[in-house]
Amino acid sequence: MLKKRLIPCLLLKNGLLVRSESFSIHQVLGNPIHEVERFNTWSVDELIYLDISQEDYYDLRRDDMKVKSRNHPLDILEDVSRSCFMPLTFGGRIRALSDIRDRISRGADKVTLNTAALETPDLITEGARAFGNQAIVVSIDAKRHDSGRHEVFCGGRTPTGRDPAEWAREAESLGAGEIFLNSIDRDGTARGYDLDLIQKVVAATSVPVIACGGVGSYEDFVAGIRAGASAVSAANIFHFKELSDRQAKKVMRAAGVDVRL
Repeated sequence: MLKKRLIPCLLLKNGLLVRSESFSIHQVLGNPIHEVERFNTWSVDELIYLDISQEDYYDLRRDDMKVKSRNHPLDILEDVSRSCFMPLTFGGRIRALSDIRDRISRGADKVTLNTAALETPDLITEGARAFGNQAIVVSIDAKRHDSGRHEVFCGGRTPTGRDPAEWAREAESLGAGEIFLNSIDRDGTARGYDLDLIQKVVAATSVPVIACGGVGSYEDFVAGIRAGASAVSAANIFHFKELSDRQAKKVMRAAGVDVRL
């Protein structure tokens, strides 16, 4: 049986590393290139970088500290990939097969498709044919309504009327090798994963599901795995707690989760 994975998710906005809450509040944390060096010394299994920028400018604001300015996300990816010694996924602002190719050629092992997958589902198939299913991760942002129903939101903002489990099943049939499942409601709240959402999507697909959104304690990782996720991801807990990867894996292993130490 494959070991369960622990994956930090790092968010980029205009070239800077940010903390997110409810997909609407973003707090600048620092430099995304230096962050990967810290994770290399930790025991995380993979890294995910998601570019959530809405504008076309990128500025690290660190020229005074001898950090070269980067004016394009591919420049950041190239710098990150040079010092990243674990599988690296890069997503955001992908619209065509050429965008996937650019990111793979700059050092990404996988890409995530979100808006483009919804608007142009054939891109999932094209990407899988060109680079293999394992390289195509479909990112699903889901929101729970007061009725309890979950709905897919395009780019985390626009309602689509689609059910997350049904969309995950369709994405798999189109060639997606993995699903990155993020709860909009839980994002940045530290209230734990939406376990019902995870269970529904896992039951609908046979490809690995990466759970994200809401982690506030190491026990939340255990709950995500028990809900069926093949990998558990988070952002804020890795930024604000020292040795969070090691402590997380210690808690996971003590709970009987098979993780790589």
